[in-house]
Amino acid sequence: MRIEMTVISSKIRTLIRILTWLLLLAVTIVAVLYWIYVRVPDPEDYYQRDPLNAGIETTVPTPKAQLILRQQVQEEARISAEEELDSVAGTNKQILFGDTHVHTTWSLDAFMFSLPIMNGSKGAYPPAAACDYARYISQLDFFFLADHAESYTPRQWRDAQEAIRRCNALSGDANNPDMVAFMGFEWSQIGKTSDDHYGHHNVLFRDVEKELLPSRPIGASGLATKGLRESAGKKGIAKMLKWLDMGNSSYYQALITFLDELRQIPDCAQGIPSPELPVNCYETAATPSELYNKLDQWGFDSLVVPHGSSWGIYTPPGSSWDHQLTKENHDPKRGRLIEVYSGHGNSENYRNFQPRAFNADGKVYCPEPQSNYLPSCWQAGVIIKQRCEKSGGSVSDCKTRAEQARQHYVEVEGVSGWLSVPGSTVDDWLDAGQARDVFLPAFNYAPKKSVQYGLALRNFDDLNNPLRYKWGLIGSTDSHFSRPGNGYKQFPRIGTGDAGMRGGRTPFWDWLIYERNKEKPVARSRSLLTPEGDTSMSASEQERKMSFLTAGGVVAVHAQGRDRGAIWDSLVKREVYGTSGHRILLWFDLINAGDHPQPMGSEVTMSKAPHFKVTAIGSFKQKPGCPKYVEQALQKKRLEHLAGGECYNPSDERYLIDRIEVVRIRPQNYANEAIEGLVEDIWQVFDCAPSHSGCTVEFTDVEFIEADRDAVYYVRAIEELSPMINGGNLRAKRNSDGNVDQINPCYGDNRTDRNDNCHTLKGQRAWSSPIFVNTSHLEGSP
Repeated sequence: MRIEMTVISSKIRTLIRILTWLLLLAVTIVAVLYWIYVRVPDPEDYYQRDPLNAGIETTVPTPKAQLILRQQVQEEARISAEEELDSVAGTNKQILFGDTHVHTTWSLDAFMFSLPIMNGSKGAYPPAAACDYARYISQLDFFFLADHAESYTPRQWRDAQEAIRRCNALSGDANNPDMVAFMGFEWSQIGKTSDDHYGHHNVLFRDVEKELLPSRPIGASGLATKGLRESAGKKGIAKMLKWLDMGNSSYYQALITFLDELRQIPDCAQGIPSPELPVNCYETAATPSELYNKLDQWGFDSLVVPHGSSWGIYTPPGSSWDHQLTKENHDPKRGRLIEVYSGHGNSENYRNFQPRAFNADGKVYCPEPQSNYLPSCWQAGVIIKQRCEKSGGSVSDCKTRAEQARQHYVEVEGVSGWLSVPGSTVDDWLDAGQARDVFLPAFNYAPKKSVQYGLALRNFDDLNNPLRYKWGLIGSTDSHFSRPGNGYKQFPRIGTGDAGMRGGRTPFWDWLIYERNKEKPVARSRSLLTPEGDTSMSASEQERKMSFLTAGGVVAVHAQGRDRGAIWDSLVKREVYGTSGHRILLWFDLINAGDHPQPMGSEVTMSKAPHFKVTAIGSFKQKPGCPKYVEQALQKKRLEHLAGGECYNPSDERYLIDRIEVVRIRPQNYANEAIEGLVEDIWQVFDCAPSHSGCTVEFTDVEFIEADRDAVYYVRAIEELSPMINGGNLRAKRNSDGNVDQINPCYGDNRTDRNDNCHTLKGQRAWSSPIFVNTSHLEGSP
């Protein structure tokens, strides 16, 4: 009996040892897998800093010699083109470069992108980082902080203003500062349908003193507030991440604190003038009219700038400028500018395609493909048809399913139509929904929200004073990582713009972000109008969008000086232009409208053929690294965190100007006049002889008098080819029949190599503000 018990006891001990070793092995495997795939290393302590702290600006001033050198270099360029510029307006003015659209990680979406699990994250970039980046890295002349109003807390609104004032205090002589920092916020309106969609607008203020700024930013009610302020799921995700990535738990705790602070802010009471509301409440405006009224109540100098207008990631299909151009929702005093280009793409061009159409009976249907556009609804039918055929369905059945899929897609007016195709992938959609013949277009392009469509539009409700948009054109970054003016170099992709920053850092995190609710592909579409058609998936095509995020643009002003007032006056006068990132020098003037040339942004009435002059000088090619004074001013760790050691660092060689293109737009002469034919792009084009001194052309509109209608003219100056981040977007390839059958996306996650800059050769460009030439009638609003 004892022997048997001893044997049993020995077997039990052996079993226990085996189980213990198996357990240790399992724990080891789990630990190794955690170490490799889950744990986010932080050797630079990026995630140990408090991301809700405004930060500390570097106090080393920009050497005065650098400011003198900037002016001298520009003057030398002007002198080299002196013969061409002898009849150009304002050649005594400086061209200053800036950025009107800068987000820090205090915008909640930017904070989410900065979490340690995200692909290109290096932690927080608070307002102080934007100041240092603009002053030392991109060496801009000015920038505007424009975080989302919907995710500001009272504490952050106060601290952001103080950070901007500190930034200005470091700028030296207020009459000749090295840089001017301005304050603003983004009103991020999103409509569920095209009828209630107005889009995102930046509210910019001239002054930064506490008494000259509103007590609180004004958010957009509706979807923007729900997405950026009220999403209940974000806090639960943050708590989960805090345990999964324990080494960086303090960063996720900061997100939890951020979300708690947002939820604790009560909504402001309705019907009370904005200046009379409590400081610590959340104020909203549902329409541009409400926003303008509230700004009027404060009475401060401000501009309201639409941006990303054609960006279809949130813009409902069919959205148009028409319903916004009303007496209530149009403010010609504040609506002087529009953002034509940013790191989210180009919104310039009008095209005649549409994502969904209506027949004579008002029934919605899917339009057929065009050479320059494949409707996403059409591709939905292709996907379902291919699946049906692969599963053995009959020809007639598969055709019926394809037609049904297209209808399911278009019956939804919002941006979630793609969810009607279960389990679809980026490759399935090819380049559907994209503007194929537009320079770096915004994703899922909405052509009736383009700049050109808006400039061609009129509202004739008041025949004696028809309304028009008279925008100056600007560029910006829309950077979400405190990187104003980041387009000076087109590398590295990860760390310059937002591209490559928003996917998972490792396959595990990528699976958690994108794949947790992944559906299986089936051979039938579904209606999203029924409860069964609803899904828990995001309504935004995040993975496809990554290929459309570029390094950002900049705005240039022709200013009488470097001070705040001079910059603001140029913005108000529309004596501005935008670029796709490079600092091209551009002059565009009407030279026969009186005793003096009229610069870009001007509005005149003429009874003779207008004659114009354009001079463009290419931007400087860049040297690697940073200027020595920047390396001396910034600690090496700070320089690496802000820009990976790459600054604006011009050589002595300029890019050549390849050509100058002229766009003519003739605004509507009567209600509902077709926009097709009113936008002439390209109206004229001038090839430029290779010269580092630039290119000058003159042209006359000999048809102006005979046409007897108002006209709008602006120019594009286009440089020689150079590499651009995401310049090919989805990098579509066509087969022998001319149809796109393959794409090569540039993913924002680990599927695209971190060293792949996704370069395509493109000609960087500058867009002048228009010159508005009117006849003696139909002059419209001022």
